[in-house]
Amino acid sequence: MNIKVLGIDLAKYSFSIHGVNEHDKPVFRKTVKRHKLLETLSHISPCTIGIEACSGAHHWARKMSSLGHTVKIMAPKFVVPYRHNEKNDANDARAICEAVTRPNTRFVSHKNQEQQAVLCIHRIRQGLIKDRTARLNRIRGLLEEFGFATPKGRYPGQKVIQTILEDAENDLPNLARELIDETWQSVLELNKDILHYDRKLYRLANQSNQAKRIMTIPGIGELSATAIVASVNDAKQFDNARQFSAWLGLVPKQYTTGGHIRLGRITKRGDKYLRTLLIHGARSVIAACKHKTDKTSLWIKDLIERRGFGRACVALASKNARLVWALLTSKQEYRINF
Repeated sequence: MNIKVLGIDLAKYSFSIHGVNEHDKPVFRKTVKRHKLLETLSHISPCTIGIEACSGAHHWARKMSSLGHTVKIMAPKFVVPYRHNEKNDANDARAICEAVTRPNTRFVSHKNQEQQAVLCIHRIRQGLIKDRTARLNRIRGLLEEFGFATPKGRYPGQKVIQTILEDAENDLPNLARELIDETWQSVLELNKDILHYDRKLYRLANQSNQAKRIMTIPGIGELSATAIVASVNDAKQFDNARQFSAWLGLVPKQYTTGGHIRLGRITKRGDKYLRTLLIHGARSVIAACKHKTDKTSLWIKDLIERRGFGRACVALASKNARLVWALLTSKQEYRINF
């Protein structure tokens, strides 16, 4: 069989494969188990393989590439228009096989194991932060039941909670004090765990030349730098800086018809975690630019006055994303524009 393109619908145990020849005629249809997938592909001459971006996609892309195949990973949204009739594994594989050959389909660059390991730290840290927030909110709600109000914010809230639990003369019942204190101790343990992963990321950032280069941009710290380097294998896959910013969902939605351009809110597409880090970094820059007179600070202050604080944060985050792309592709150092 002269197979030109394969579409593989990835799953946990059962994989559907659809192959076509150079005339786009179906010549291979098969469903194989997990332990038989690589053996089946090893008997096929090197060809183009399309798979959807999902859990395990980068692992399988590395394995298939080692067999000589050209593997392309795409977002599921690019596959949906080519799926006909009902949704099942065979139809999904056929749709993937067709979508991978389309010129307008955008593909995801392969991540190596080191990049995925760094992202593991970010995901674990992010989960711990969510757990801490949930437990702090639980403590706030329980204390409110007994008439104790806690201020907004993590640091002020933790300080007041500690004071309430240590005050033995307030009206908090002993049983409630004991139960809330147990939850409070788990919050303190989460603080230690989060700090542990923060220090890991700081060390990794200082060991990476790419991370150190983009950390010179105001608003890009160790967290943002390591997350970007781990998520973007090759910045040159984006044609320009705006395309990179659009990949992060930091460009406005557009509805243009009849020559009338209408721009709305940002698209919020792509990686939510990276977008959040960039916007939080922009907030820190804006908070510190009140008394600065460089061009960027003057532009930010003028933008806040015209468009408001929130839009200024997003605009600066988008600007930083474009600077990140420029530094990653040119391998130059960031120069402050005075």
